[in-house]
Amino acid sequence: MPIVGLKDIHVALLNNDGTYATPVKLAKAIEASITPNVNSTTLYADDQAVETVSSLGEIEVELNIDDLSTEKYALIMGKTINADGVVVDKADDVAPYVALGFRSQKANGAYRYVWLYKGKFEPSEESYKTKEDSIEFQTPKIKAKFVAREDGKWRARVDSDDAGVDQTVIANWFTAVYEE
Repeated sequence: MPIVGLKDIHVALLNNDGTYATPVKLAKAIEASITPNVNSTTLYADDQAVETVSSLGEIEVELNIDDLSTEKYALIMGKTINADGVVVDKADDVAPYVALGFRSQKANGAYRYVWLYKGKFEPSEESYKTKEDSIEFQTPKIKAKFVAREDGKWRARVDSDDAGVDQTVIANWFTAVYEE
C-alpha cells in the first residue's frame, strides 16, 4: 500500500545504560528521507559471480520540519540554554545519541510506524530569505546519522494493518521506544 503522509516525529535520548528516555515530539513533519548505506562485494570464481556479501553502514536521515524550537534544538544537538534563554553554540558541543520515531499514513488509512534506534543529529545548513511580493515559507532541514546498536538492531517497523499485530504496541508507539 503506498504511503501518503508523515506525522508525529519523536525523539528519545539514548541513556548510557542502553535504555531510552521518554520520547518527546520534535516538530511537525513535512518530509523525511532515510538512506541506508550498504557496502557490497562479490566474489568471482570460474569466470562467474559465486558469492556476494553486504554490510550495513551508516543510515543517513534528513528531516524537513515546520520549525525547531530552541528547547528541541538544544536537546538533539547537546546544547545548553543559558540563564538568558539563549543557546550559544560551541565547537566542542557533542550531540547525544537518540532514537527517532514517526508514523506515516498509508493510502488505505492505516499507518506505518517506525523507530530508528541510535543516531546523532549534526549541524545543518540554514538559509534565510527576505519577504517578497509572495511569501515563501522557509522551513529547517535537519540531518542525522544513524548506526546499528551493539545488538545489531537499527530499526523497528510495523504497519497497523499487518496481520497479528498487537494493537497495544501501536497504541503505545510514542510512549516509549519500541523494544522486543
